Amino acid sequence: MADRVKEKVALVTGARRGLGAAIAAMLAREGAKVVLTDRKAEGSNEVVKEIVDAGGEAIFLEHDVTRPEDWDRVISETVKRFGKLSILVNNAGVGAGMDIEAVTLEEWRWVMGINLEGTMLGTQRGISAMKKTGGGSIVNISSIEGLVGDSRMVAYDSSKAGIVLLSRSAALYCAEEKYNIRVNTVHPGFIDTKMVGGFLEHIARDINKDGDVERARRELEERHPLGHLGEPDDVAYAVLYLASDEAKFATGTELVIDGGYTAQ
Repeated sequence: MADRVKEKVALVTGARRGLGAAIAAMLAREGAKVVLTDRKAEGSNEVVKEIVDAGGEAIFLEHDVTRPEDWDRVISETVKRFGKLSILVNNAGVGAGMDIEAVTLEEWRWVMGINLEGTMLGTQRGISAMKKTGGGSIVNISSIEGLVGDSRMVAYDSSKAGIVLLSRSAALYCAEEKYNIRVNTVHPGFIDTKMVGGFLEHIARDINKDGDVERARRELEERHPLGHLGEPDDVAYAVLYLASDEAKFATGTELVIDGGYTAQ
């Protein structure tokens, strides 16, 4: 186990699978005590066990990021258990593949509630906890869809773009208040996760019309200059850097991890 975030306490939302699980495991390997949260507990025991078996320290708490009282509870339990909160990764998120004419208000509010409002609540509560114990790092997971548009994902794009300006504003506020709290965003591209798997099924069904997911995957890979999709650890390493003291001069900025996709 290395020590890039040794003595730090991290809370990672949406951590029972996918990017969140990879981020939590990475932070634990590098010395942090980690609190994993998610709306459902299914699968969380396996992630916690993996961390503990590798010599790390982790617990899981059920957590609906849209509920302020849930944020108050999980942060209170984190501080009670580990003494402080020094890293917060707002990773929980959902996607909805609807264009501007098709999206319903209900779908719009569902995506915004989890992706944007959940991130706002976490950032707000995280600042409140961190400023009492010397500061910390907040990493908000946006997306390349927060930087470039996709005609099929109006609610998702809007929520992820909102996270960018939310984070910049919070970063400036924390700097002005001398809280020693940094706020940054990470922008994953197409990472090989369950969410991207669902996107590929949608593409295969509605775009190619033949249901060939493997063909859709190859076509998507070819659109990346590096020629392949990303892996969860590619994003986890980016979060690790921003969470660590190595990034002490980085705040209010965006770190893009997309295999060159948005450079074209």
